[in-house]
Amino acid sequence: MTSYHDDTKGDASKPGSGSGSWTALLRSRDGAAAIEFAILSFPYFLIVFAILETFAAFAAEQLVATAADTMARQLRTGNISGDPGRTATYLSETEFRAAFCDEISIMISCSDEEIATPSKLYLDVRDFTTFAQMPDDIPVVSDVLDVSTFDYSPGGPKTINMLRAYYHWTVITDLVRPYITNIRMPGEEENTGYLIVATSAFQNEDYP
Repeated sequence: MTSYHDDTKGDASKPGSGSGSWTALLRSRDGAAAIEFAILSFPYFLIVFAILETFAAFAAEQLVATAADTMARQLRTGNISGDPGRTATYLSETEFRAAFCDEISIMISCSDEEIATPSKLYLDVRDFTTFAQMPDDIPVVSDVLDVSTFDYSPGGPKTINMLRAYYHWTVITDLVRPYITNIRMPGEEENTGYLIVATSAFQNEDYP
């Protein structure tokens, strides 16, 4: 008499076995890459955007500094004047702001409204008797830029002048905002911007 032994009894690895199905499921790697990507993609792209935004803010800061140096050189050499009597080189405050905006237009766009009534870009152009009289602090009160002392009065030949540019760069990425924001717009409750400041101090040439 021949006896038979059922090898499938109690074998968890055989199809149809309850525990075997769970084991196979846990060992399966089908779609694992897609699931891992879905989990990790959000923080990954958040970090990428944070890096890009930080780079953009610092690049804009360098752009504003370069524009300030360029416009200061134009004032120093007499190619731009704030004296209406010098009709060939005279620029009004609005025209000077428009010329400054042209220098930074590669990254920062100034609307006609912004040029006429500044809300993000502020320029302070003044002449002084000595370099020691120039302010060395940033006029920020309660994280809001105080523009009450800003003026547009570039001096003439041989005068000592200061050109200072301020720009409110809005930070979008939440991950970066707490670390680089240092300014808020009037009426805002939280800091949302990075204040770009560029200063150029110089003495005008003795141009005719």
